[in-house]
Amino acid sequence: MSRKRKKRSGKQEEVTLNLAAMLDMAFQLLAFFILTFKPAPVEGQINLNLPPPRAVLDPNQQQKPEDENEEPGGPAPAHTLTITINSAGNGQVSSIQVGLAKLFDGPLDGNRLRMLDRRLKDVFAIEGKPYDQVLLKVGKSLGYGELMKIIDVCTKQKMADGTPVNKISFVEQAEK
Repeated sequence: MSRKRKKRSGKQEEVTLNLAAMLDMAFQLLAFFILTFKPAPVEGQINLNLPPPRAVLDPNQQQKPEDENEEPGGPAPAHTLTITINSAGNGQVSSIQVGLAKLFDGPLDGNRLRMLDRRLKDVFAIEGKPYDQVLLKVGKSLGYGELMKIIDVCTKQKMADGTPVNKISFVEQAEK
């Protein structure tokens, strides 16, 4: 008889990881990234290179057809309401002018936003659509948040016939 050899089933060693060292390394990396993180500024200057604003057709230059056979085709005159927004050095509004009349001086707050809203409602309530579009002339240092508050007021306006004001554009004011 042959003798069977019995394999020894010895205990195999288990691999163990030292978790304390791994946790130490994870906390060091976490501390490094937290201490070196530099968030981007919340508000930044938006530089826009837009063409200068111009009306579709200046109402003063509109030509009336001389012949009765000639149809009055072509673009209708566009009437632009200009809102000038001057800015202070800190990005706040310093004054707002609607058309040719100054509305207020000083920073933008809730009362002044309501004043702007009432003034625009009065302007757009005039029968016969006196304005087709709104142009915001913005100071160079005006903050984005301040501009968005004014744009929100403009987008909520309605013409006398109930159609919303949807042509709103803005340009940066030229340096004085």
